[in-house]
Amino acid sequence: MVDSQYILPNDIGISLLDCREAFQLLSKEEKLYAHYVSRACWYGGLVVLLQTSPESPSIFVLLQKFFKAQSPWELQETATAVGLTPEEYQAFLVYAAGVYCNMGNYKSFGDTKFVPNLPQEKLKELVWQSRAFEKNPEEMERLWQACGNLMFSLDNRQKQLGLGTKGITTYFSGNCDLKDAELAQRFLDFKGISAYNTRLFKIVDDDGKTVYEVRLASVIMDDALSQGEPFNSCGTYEFEGFKFKVTRGDHSPLMKKVVENLEKAKSYAATANVEKMLEHYTRSFSTGSIDAHKEGSKHWIRDEGPIVESYIGFIESYRDPYGSRGEFEGFVAVVNKDMSAKFAQLVASAEHLLPQLPWPKHFEKDRFLKPDFTSLDVLTFAGSGIPAGINIPNYDDIRQTVGFKNVSLGNVLAVAYSTQREKLTFLEEEDKDLYIKWKSPSFEVQVGLHELLGHGSGKLFVQDNKGKFNFDTSLVNPETGETINSWYKHGETWDSKFSTIASTYEECRAECVGLYLCLNQDILKIFGHEGTDADDVIYVNWLTMVRAGVLGLEFYTPENQKWRQAHMQARFVILRVLLEAGQGFVTLRQTTGTDGKPDAIISLDRSKIATVGKTAIETFLRKLQVYKTTADLDSGRALYARYSQVTDSEPERFLTLRETVLLRKEARKMFVQANTRIEGGDVQFQNYEASAAGLIQSFVERFSEDSEELDLCLQDLCHSDSKHWVF
Repeated sequence: MVDSQYILPNDIGISLLDCREAFQLLSKEEKLYAHYVSRACWYGGLVVLLQTSPESPSIFVLLQKFFKAQSPWELQETATAVGLTPEEYQAFLVYAAGVYCNMGNYKSFGDTKFVPNLPQEKLKELVWQSRAFEKNPEEMERLWQACGNLMFSLDNRQKQLGLGTKGITTYFSGNCDLKDAELAQRFLDFKGISAYNTRLFKIVDDDGKTVYEVRLASVIMDDALSQGEPFNSCGTYEFEGFKFKVTRGDHSPLMKKVVENLEKAKSYAATANVEKMLEHYTRSFSTGSIDAHKEGSKHWIRDEGPIVESYIGFIESYRDPYGSRGEFEGFVAVVNKDMSAKFAQLVASAEHLLPQLPWPKHFEKDRFLKPDFTSLDVLTFAGSGIPAGINIPNYDDIRQTVGFKNVSLGNVLAVAYSTQREKLTFLEEEDKDLYIKWKSPSFEVQVGLHELLGHGSGKLFVQDNKGKFNFDTSLVNPETGETINSWYKHGETWDSKFSTIASTYEECRAECVGLYLCLNQDILKIFGHEGTDADDVIYVNWLTMVRAGVLGLEFYTPENQKWRQAHMQARFVILRVLLEAGQGFVTLRQTTGTDGKPDAIISLDRSKIATVGKTAIETFLRKLQVYKTTADLDSGRALYARYSQVTDSEPERFLTLRETVLLRKEARKMFVQANTRIEGGDVQFQNYEASAAGLIQSFVERFSEDSEELDLCLQDLCHSDSKHWVF
């Protein structure tokens, strides 16, 4: 039997991400704008297949051909005829839905591989007896040869994403390891090239010498330089005794589709800022220039209070094993005015709240740049997964000087964090009803604080290319009592400096800010919570964090002592901090459940949150910020590594507890998203049923207009890269 952590259960939660009502209230121009930006997002989202695993593009194409020839309901007859049980066919549908939702065959939340929960020979027989095979047997056989074995393989290295021998990644060629990634980062920093839209390939040339090829995602290939083009980092360089070659044109056919749709969207831009934003995005995706994307992001920040909100590009670096390269992501959403009003109040209070954070004022930005903070109903979210909230852009220089935006994804929160009592694990019985009542409201508060005052707070000490400092060099480090002796040099960023721990460290810092500030009664009033209700919201928010720390053990791999998910590692670290606080504040006891299987119970003493809990988070949060501000990588790594350790020592016995967590884990929900299409000059909206079959159908119809072209494109891109995964 396959280990349950590598399969998606047949009863996995699948919810409709409904945006119909909000979409119907848009004007015709707003609907057209939303439609074309959505198309750009979906085409760009296909890039994630090429950023995930060698087989992901082939699996996607195989599924598209399968279900284009026969709908999930029609294919069921063939499945029955070849001997699949109803449970096995449902397992196949769930697997296919999982590939679509994660844009590949690795979980976006946890980075573990998932495989079909049915015999490989039965699935092969279904392929051979399908209508798609009947139409084009050569192509279907070729696709099966490309992905059939890899689809089911659970060799140790293929169980999770990672670099070198620790896992699979297509951000790097298969012969790269951590030393190659570090060397490449030093080169990129030296040349002033952002890693966000790159992949790295280690190649041996005809002379037997190693060449590192840095590929930039762009429409334009190297032999098609634009006249007078300002971005020109392409070429061959010598660096530290190695040859580096910077090229363009990675994912070119897909980036062309993105650009074409952004050009169409520009005709319906609501403001001059949106028009400029799209122009810069188009230039960025055409030429590979991150500077152009930064300029677009500046215009995006200045476009305050839009009815239709969107962002697109190479954004989050969670899945790059080195932590510098961005996964393609794009979203389009409609503003929820009622909830946005609450967030606007929070923004208005921010300047009074920031000084309450536990670090000296010189470690905070010189001026708080008030961001847009809106609640959105998602129409389109293309990428490997859908978060509950976002704080972007991720460019440090823009965040420090121009600003940022926060968004809370309201229709995601509404369905993703609903909880059934019978599925609640690791809580005292008397806590369960309270938890169910206040989980969503408390998470709403946590998301707001996490995004706005977590990711939005804190200064980075930087020395620019002229040697000028953005801080007083006589300042004293509150952790050492000595004068500041470390900072970010020119060309260094938070991601490049802290690399492999940057994402999880920053998520931990933001989560701590949320816990710390949710004790503020004025903040809770903004969200409509006062008196006993406010106390319950605080308690459930802290209880949720402690429980999440326990659940986070699912995302730790003992074999290589590696964490696979940034947020869950962060929550485990916070759990460790609160356990270490002692005084009976947080306790964990491992027990036996009513079913006779191992279980565990979490206890949180709510009377000590404002004393023991607050003090523990305050001390830890100050350290996180000071080390981040001063670019003190050694201290930051040491602190974070200590709290990230998972051992079986008494009293918690975390490795044993991890087995219990795996035994009782619940699969993460999947979302069915709507489609839009143009009919007679108007935009039509299409919802689908909340099932694996409905989710599959949404993807088939999403690319129905040019499915053959896209299938060929993905196969060609996959084939051209395939030699880099053989070593």
